[in-house]
Amino acid sequence: MASIKKRGNSYRVIVSNGRDAQGKQIIETTTFVPDPKRTERQNQKALQEFAIDFERKVKSGNVLSGEKMTYSEYIEKWMKDYAQVQMKPTSVERCETSLNNQILPALGHLKVANIKPLHIQDLYTNLQNEGYIREGKHYSYSANTIKRIHQIISSSLSTAVLWGIIDSNPASRVRPPRVEKQDDVKHFTPEQMDIFLEFLDKPYMVTYRGRAKKDGSPSNEHSEFHTVPLQHKALFYLAIYGGFRRGELIALTWDDIDFDKHTVRITKTAARTKEGTITETPKSFAGYRTISVSAEAFAVLQEHKIEQQRHQSSVGSYWQGGNYVFTQNNGRQMDIGTPNKVFQKTIRRYNETPDGMIEPLPVITLHGLRHTSATILIAEGVDPKTVQNRLGHSEISTTMDIYSHALKKQDEAAADAIARGLKGKHSAAS
Repeated sequence: MASIKKRGNSYRVIVSNGRDAQGKQIIETTTFVPDPKRTERQNQKALQEFAIDFERKVKSGNVLSGEKMTYSEYIEKWMKDYAQVQMKPTSVERCETSLNNQILPALGHLKVANIKPLHIQDLYTNLQNEGYIREGKHYSYSANTIKRIHQIISSSLSTAVLWGIIDSNPASRVRPPRVEKQDDVKHFTPEQMDIFLEFLDKPYMVTYRGRAKKDGSPSNEHSEFHTVPLQHKALFYLAIYGGFRRGELIALTWDDIDFDKHTVRITKTAARTKEGTITETPKSFAGYRTISVSAEAFAVLQEHKIEQQRHQSSVGSYWQGGNYVFTQNNGRQMDIGTPNKVFQKTIRRYNETPDGMIEPLPVITLHGLRHTSATILIAEGVDPKTVQNRLGHSEISTTMDIYSHALKKQDEAAADAIARGLKGKHSAAS
């Protein structure tokens, strides 16, 4: 018979379950917390039923460790035996950040079996309402951030079900905040793309100023003409004509480039971790792909390769490269932060020209070139399945959702085409 002991506002239920191989008595325990919405009599009845059910589970060998293990204790095991085995290092780091900063402070003290949908829902509500403070400023958590937190909680508790720790996943009965669909993604228009590509071949002036003089007289200055470095130009061309992600570009090696067939093979991607930039496999099978790229892009890429080989020969043993297409000055893999920095710097350089001051280009991220590439493909009538394959999306629904703005314009064009066709037939019949 289970014994019950009151502890503060809760009750401890204790059941003896025989003895182990050393003759030591096996004791199983769990905790019952009264429902404040119930009467004393109702809670006592629920306690008795809870104790009987727990004893039945103990005697039948069906006691789940989730009734004794806190969520923090479980997460430690989940990270070691599941996350670090199944996930990529970058995903593991993101998990750890969300767990330590948002999830465990709210749920870590709870027994895994005692986590209810309401606990999780309360966490999301608090994150939405309270936000966070950084450097004295208040920020709100986005719906996307809370959705990612939900995915971590749900994944961890789904594994707990598979491991037999709990019977069901409470996160499956919780809905995170709805992520509002964006009307558009930031990218260049075809006209802006033409302007950007033209600027890559034009010299621009840079003015250098000397140190301020102590007597207050004007400092010396001189101006020089520069052009966009060939390596950066090649990177921009591949981002535009291939629609590649930043990490995919940084991970490229020359054996991924087929100059005869004008194709680029994607089998890896670069990512930043606490230990530095790493190279890993694509997120999904769809990420592995071989993409045809225009002759214009390959002409620039060929020039870049020749220039890189000349530089390598000139610096001798200083070159420490690993056959990367895009490198630092010593041949090592380009830092993953460099592409976006040099891209936005190039846009600002153009915007400082007379033409740019009249009609400046929007300062978008390098990823915006990927969006530009996809948007132009759709506008030119390329079917969404082909666009999906070129971008490396696992599901066509992802492509359709992200580029709904371009597809909508295609739909409007189709409606106009039907109208023109029917009008022509109607006129002929008249």
